[in-house]
Parts: sequence; C-alpha cells; structure tokens
Amino acid sequence: MTRIESDGAYANLVLPELLSESDLVDRDRRFVTQVVYGTTRMKRACDHLVDRFLLGDADPKVRAALRIGAYQLVFLETPPHAAVAATVGALSGPGRSVVNAVLRRVSDAPVEFPDDATRLSYPDWIVQRLAHDLGADDAEDAMVAMNRAAVTSTRDDGYIQDPASQLVIEAVAAEPGHVVVDTCAAPGGKATGLAARGALVVAGDRRASRTRLVMANASRTGHPVQTVVADGRQPPVRPGSADRVLVDAPCSGFGSLRRRPDARWRIDDEAPGRLGRLQVELVVSGLDLLRPGGILTYSVCTFGDDEGAAVIAEAIDRAAEADLLVDRLEPPSEPWQARNGMAVLVPADTDGMMLAQLRRRF
Repeated sequence: MTRIESDGAYANLVLPELLSESDLVDRDRRFVTQVVYGTTRMKRACDHLVDRFLLGDADPKVRAALRIGAYQLVFLETPPHAAVAATVGALSGPGRSVVNAVLRRVSDAPVEFPDDATRLSYPDWIVQRLAHDLGADDAEDAMVAMNRAAVTSTRDDGYIQDPASQLVIEAVAAEPGHVVVDTCAAPGGKATGLAARGALVVAGDRRASRTRLVMANASRTGHPVQTVVADGRQPPVRPGSADRVLVDAPCSGFGSLRRRPDARWRIDDEAPGRLGRLQVELVVSGLDLLRPGGILTYSVCTFGDDEGAAVIAEAIDRAAEADLLVDRLEPPSEPWQARNGMAVLVPADTDGMMLAQLRRRF
C-alpha cells in the first residue's frame, strides 16, 4: 500500500508482481487482492473513518494500516477482533498501539460520512463531472458499480475481455475479408476480436512494447493480425483502403475505474480536454483511411462532451474542410443508451463506454 501511495506504483502492476513472489494459497491471494484494491478505491472514505479518532499525523505505514483495518471493518464487515488483530499484527514499531486504539474506536462508532464524495470515495471534481455527464442518479449508480471488483468475462478463444469492449467489436460490424485498421490497438483485445470475424486487421500502436502485447495476444488467441509501430495520427496505411477503422482512443478512463483502483486519484481535471484534442486528431486521421462507404468507429471508456460529442463534431468539421464528406450514423440500440448523439454504456456489470460512428460518403 505504501508503494502505491508514496512511490506512485500502480496497484494492478505492483500487486501481481508481489503475489507471484509469495507462497500464499489461492484463497489468500484473492483476499489480499480484494483488500489492496478495495482499500485503494475507498481510501477517502477510510481516511474519514479513522481521522475522527486520530490525534496528529500518521506516517505512511501507519496510515496504510489504518486504511486497511477500516476497510475490513466497514466494507468487508470483518469481525472486529479479527480485523484489528490481523492489522496490528502486520505492523511493527510504536505505531501498533495507535492502530490498535483507532481501529477499536472505528469498530464501535457509527458509520457516518459528511457527503457523497467521501461516502463513495471519489475526488469532488469527478463526482461533479459524472453528475453533469450522466445525471445524478446514473452517476451515483455508476460510482457504486465502479467500487465493486470487475467481473471477468472470457471469449470463446480464451481472451479475457470486459463485455463493454466486446460490444464495441460487435458495433464495428467487420465482415470476412474486410480490411480493418485499429489505430490504437494495444493490448490487442479488440484487434483479435475483429480478426476472429474473418477481417484482415492492421493493428497499430505508437510504442514497440505495446505492439508486442498485440502480437502476443494474437498468437495466444490464434487470430493473426498485422502489427505496426505507428502513431495513430500518422498511420502508415494507404488512404482510402480500409473498410472499417477503429479508433479506441486514449481517454480519461472514467468508465473503467473499477479495473484501475488508483486511477481516480491520478486523473487530473484537465485530462478530458487535453485527451479530447488528441482524439480529434486520431479520428480525422482515421477518416482519411476509409474507402467510400467505409465506417469509422470511435470508442472511449469515459463520458462527457470533451471526449465525446465535441470530438465528433470537430472531426466532422475538419474532415469537411479537407473535402472529405462523412455522415454520422445513428447510435446502436440496447444496451447502448443514446445521449447527445453518442451511444453510452453506464457502468453496471460492464465497464462504462461511449461510442460514435461515421461513414465516409465518397
């Protein structure tokens, strides 16, 4: 926990590495994962629970222990004697007495929070932005859903992929023999899913290390794709040659926070606007690759106009300036919801997602 908080380590990278070096049985590995991911997500709520009884500052190890103990007591409903004893027992030094005293107070006190942002454990600005983008009720439902562990879904070829991403693959509507360009392809889940439909897939990413992930997943699933190391804004593909283009763009990731427990504390409030400008460039470049009648699918695992409707509107304007005429297609039907011209999946049993499609006229 201290490596995540103090050293900036990513929970979904550092924890598997540490578990691989341990001799824990599977049950204990699952429990450790649940506690680390859950505590990381709920750290604002846990801090509130313990700060009511904490006198003065706590060093990083004591703070981490207090959060872990509070998470077990309140969110896992672990019996107090077990949660307190296990947490104190894992700590050494004078902080043990502080942790013991504070957690016993937490176990006896009513669970109360001053506001929704603290209760749901998100930064204020994310709560406000999601309420604006989704409406208050859907925003709360989404935040509750993203505080739960993600449920894995396995495709027929053995690839583990969230159902929301599988719905994007379906929306692309690639057919056997279609030439499909996936301009932001790593780690390759969508590219291999499109290849499984019989399409000829060119999968690009701007870093060689990420392109190697695409190659590895193509080999693992048995669905070959042609990989290229390239920036999606300058793809090395002949203009007018693709039947389908997928721009699964880098985004702020508000819809996938359940998979990245520390992401809510890392995203800055300028990220949506900054990433939206990049997305416009990716979409405009992708449109140039389409043959007449070809369709571009733009998808992001987030919400809001900065990375949705505004991106598509500007991309259409810039395409028209280049004498490239495109039509915006109607959003796909359920489970997608139509919002401001976009197709939206609100997080529930899947990640959250937005999608739009453009067809090149001629």
